[in-house]
Amino acid sequence: MTTHGTQHNELAAAPAKPIQVRNKAWAQVLTFLMVFGPGLIVMEADNDAGAVSTYAQAGAQYGTHLLWLLLLLLPICYFVQEMVVRLGIVTGQGHATMIYRRFGKWWGRFSLADLLLVNFLTLVTEFAAIALALGKLGVNPIFGVPVAAIALTALVLTGSYRRWERIVVFLCLLDLAWFAIAFQVHPVVGDAVKHMLAPSLPGGGLTSSWLFLVIAIVGTTIAPWQLFFQQSCVADKRLRFSDLKWARLDTLVGAVFTILVAGCMMLAGNAAYERHWDFTDPAQMAVQLGGVFGPFIKNAILLLMINAAVLGTTTISLSSAWAYGEVLGWPSSLQKPIKEAPGFYAVYALCVLVAAGIVLIPGAPLQLIILSVQVLAGIMLPSAIVFLQLLLNDRQVLGENFANKPWNNVVNWAIVVLLFVLSLLLAVQVAAPNLFANT
Repeated sequence: MTTHGTQHNELAAAPAKPIQVRNKAWAQVLTFLMVFGPGLIVMEADNDAGAVSTYAQAGAQYGTHLLWLLLLLLPICYFVQEMVVRLGIVTGQGHATMIYRRFGKWWGRFSLADLLLVNFLTLVTEFAAIALALGKLGVNPIFGVPVAAIALTALVLTGSYRRWERIVVFLCLLDLAWFAIAFQVHPVVGDAVKHMLAPSLPGGGLTSSWLFLVIAIVGTTIAPWQLFFQQSCVADKRLRFSDLKWARLDTLVGAVFTILVAGCMMLAGNAAYERHWDFTDPAQMAVQLGGVFGPFIKNAILLLMINAAVLGTTTISLSSAWAYGEVLGWPSSLQKPIKEAPGFYAVYALCVLVAAGIVLIPGAPLQLIILSVQVLAGIMLPSAIVFLQLLLNDRQVLGENFANKPWNNVVNWAIVVLLFVLSLLLAVQVAAPNLFANT
C-alpha cells in the first residue's frame, strides 16, 4: 500500500493553479465535474452498434414486453463497474496489470489474448454498422468508412486525455436524441410502464427466440472490455482516494442514462412491432419508420447508429491499447504525446484501421465474425468478472477500507453466477441454434 500511495501521488502531482470556491455546495459540483467522465463513457459506449440492433430487435419482435429486463439490469451495470472504479483508484493501475501481478503470466496472457481477439472482432462489427448506416444515408461506404477510421484515429492522437474525454462525453450526450425519437413514435405510455414494472411474456409465450433475445440483452449490458477500459481510464485520469464517491456517482449516472437510452431504442423498435413489420436490421427499420413519421426519424436513427459505432470503436480500441501496453510495460497514456508513447498509439490505430479495412473486403464473412464475437464474449465474460471479484477481495492490495464487504460479495457472486449461466446459454444457442426448439 505504501508503494502504491507514493506512486499514485507522484502521478497526481502535476502542478495546477488552485481554484478557490467559497460556496461548499458549488465546490462539490465542480469536484464532481472534474471527476465526471469515465463512468458515463464506459456505460454509454456499451450502447454500441450491436446494442442498438439488439434493443431495436427486442422492441420490433416483442414490443414493450422486455422493458422490465432493462430495469433489472440497472443494478448489475452499477455494481460490476463500481468494483472497477475502486480497484483503479486504490491501485492507480490498469486491469491487465493487476491480473498479471495477482494471478501470474499464464492467466494474464489468457485474459489479454481473449480481450484482444474479442475486441478486434467487435470492432469489425462496429464498422459494418457504419457501412450499413452510411449506405442508407446515400454515402458510399468505400469513401465513408475510411473517413470514419481516420477521424477515429485522429481523435486520440492529441496527447490530451481531457480533450479526448470532452469530445467523447459530447458524443455520449448526443444519445439524448433517442428520447426525442421515442416521443415522436408515440408509444402507449401505460403499456410501457406496465411492462417495465411487471415482467411478462409476449403473446406467443416462451420461445427459444425470446430466450435468445433475453440473453443477448444481458450480454450487451456488461462486456469484458468495459472492465479493462474503465480501470485504465480512472488510472489515466489520475483519480485519487478522495474522488471515489464522485467516481461512484459518475458510474451510477452513466448506468441510469444508458438504461434509459436502451429503453428508448426498444420503444423505437416497438413502433415497428405495432405495424407488424419484419425486422432485418436497425437501418432498414429507420427507413420504414421514416416513411411513417418523416425524415427526421430516419436520419436520426441512422446517425445515432453511426454515433454508437464511433463510441464503441474508440473505447474498445483504447481498452486494447491500454491493456497491451500495460502488459508490455510501454508508456500507455492519453496524457502523453505520440513520441513518448508510440506503441500505445500504434496499437490503437492498428485496431481501428485494420477493422475498417476488413469491412471493405468484398465478401468478407461478417456474419461469421458477429457470431464468433457473441460466442467468445459469452465464454470470456464470466472469467473476467471472477478475476475482478477475486481482486476486490485481496486485502493486501486494497486494504480493509476498499476491499469488498460481505454484502458486496453476496451481490457480486450472485451476478457472476447469473452471467455465467446466461453467457453459457448464449454461447450454446449461437453455436447450435437448432438445439432448442420453440415451445
